[in-house]
Amino acid sequence: MNEIYQLSSLEKVFLQYDKPEKELEKISALANERFSYQIAYTYVPDEPDPSIGCDLKITLDSPLKDFITLRTVENIPAEYVCHPWWKENDDNFLKTEGGLFPDLLKPLTNDYVEAGQQIMKSLWVTVEPDGKFPAGEYPISITFEAEKGGYSYTKTMMVEIIGACLPEQTMKFTQWFHTDCIASVYNVEIFSEKHWALIENFMKTATRNGINMILTPIFTPPLDTAVGAERPTVQLVGVVKDGEKYTFDFSLLKRWIETAHRSGIKYFEMAHLFSQWGVVATPKVVAEIGGEIKRIFGWDTPATCDAYKNFMDQFLPALVSFLKAEGVAENTVFHISDEPHGEEQRQNYINAKKMIRHHLEGFTIMDALNDVEFYKTGAVECPVPTTDGVEKFLEVEVPERWVYYCCGTNIGLSNRLFAMPSWRNRVIGAQFYKYDVEGFLQWGYNFYYSHHSREVINPFLTTDAKCAFSAGDAFSVYPGPDGAWESLRIVVFHDALQDVRAMKLLESYIGKDAVVAIIDEVYGTDVNFRTCPKSGDPILALRERVNAEIKKHI
Repeated sequence: MNEIYQLSSLEKVFLQYDKPEKELEKISALANERFSYQIAYTYVPDEPDPSIGCDLKITLDSPLKDFITLRTVENIPAEYVCHPWWKENDDNFLKTEGGLFPDLLKPLTNDYVEAGQQIMKSLWVTVEPDGKFPAGEYPISITFEAEKGGYSYTKTMMVEIIGACLPEQTMKFTQWFHTDCIASVYNVEIFSEKHWALIENFMKTATRNGINMILTPIFTPPLDTAVGAERPTVQLVGVVKDGEKYTFDFSLLKRWIETAHRSGIKYFEMAHLFSQWGVVATPKVVAEIGGEIKRIFGWDTPATCDAYKNFMDQFLPALVSFLKAEGVAENTVFHISDEPHGEEQRQNYINAKKMIRHHLEGFTIMDALNDVEFYKTGAVECPVPTTDGVEKFLEVEVPERWVYYCCGTNIGLSNRLFAMPSWRNRVIGAQFYKYDVEGFLQWGYNFYYSHHSREVINPFLTTDAKCAFSAGDAFSVYPGPDGAWESLRIVVFHDALQDVRAMKLLESYIGKDAVVAIIDEVYGTDVNFRTCPKSGDPILALRERVNAEIKKHI
């Protein structure tokens, strides 16, 4: 085995990987910063070998050893990776056809990895110094020993720990948490003890990666559901209906909040109160009527009908009282409907808002939408535009600057799809910082259904919701045997969030304008939401420059 390369976390190592122009030999990081790099490897016998490959024993030697995790980067199949019109308008993809893509970070179960002949694999190295080491340089040496031929190769990374800590993340970040998908893919009863254990595990993996706001299914969220169809019921609020009178049980919601707090979640995002893409119907709501559970609202219920208004008039005051009693009201936001657009839907939105707004005084109502008229006319108070639609919203003052992205708006933009290079993922950190973004939303933390939630998929085999979304859009963690396994995409995005925190620390020393000047200088352009580098060099150079500037001031 004589091909082994030490690389940054911004490279994607495909099975057929060309020798890099240069290797990564040194990394700097702040004292409490989690960071990753990788080592690409293959098995090349001296003579033709009819066997499949060989086992490579891994030995780790470093003063940081107890704070290092090793995982293999596993290749995952993807059929639909890029919308056809992107190919003609965007040349910043690694591939535009289906195939195998390095994505899953699989925990090592022993001290060995398997190498195939002349196919490249990668070992992912994650370091979490956790503020426990003084400033200085620390080597990390990893040795690969082949059982065949006596090969032994060692790669050493020199890590410089800067004697300063990242400040706390202030940006709000929600990546929609699909509670029903967890139950479906693990085949467990909804809100059974096994389900709750998995929910907590997935929450903790979310917070580990900077997600601090959780989509909370007070009712089954009316998201990505075919008209007339239903998703599994994950309603946290118990409802009893007696004629036109309702009573409510918040015990499951209380457990949800406690679980979220235990997992590190700070903010709560109540599921949408009206249907997606038009505000024409109500979410699915079930209630106990005469001892039997029945659906009382859904696609067949007009959004602003008298029956639903009566329900909201009783439900929302009870919910608000509960949230205040639990001490989470000030950290709770509400939604009306996801992605409304156009004049007709704006009027529907206004009508729905009028029906419920007086019950939610003091709460933020926010929704993902790209029509700036929704904000200018006062229909929505906290708009969340896409990264390609944000320019219109940068021209107006908003109380909180949010953005989102999904699979539909990506030409020339940052995103974390399978087919995109990882530097196109991480560049969003500089964009967040420069434009004072206070919140980010993405819809697919763990969506394990096909398009419109028609069936459960195996996310290890189906990564595009049955050819509906570009691979990588619908989820960024995998359902491992006992809980969530990270993708390299979610880890790289977390690095972008850490970039923001590092820049904010530097800002405390030299001011915002000076930090922005450094960003633009390193990138060689006036950075905006359409700035996407063609390599990882500018991103790595920017962080090294930021770290060096911080070091001067401590």
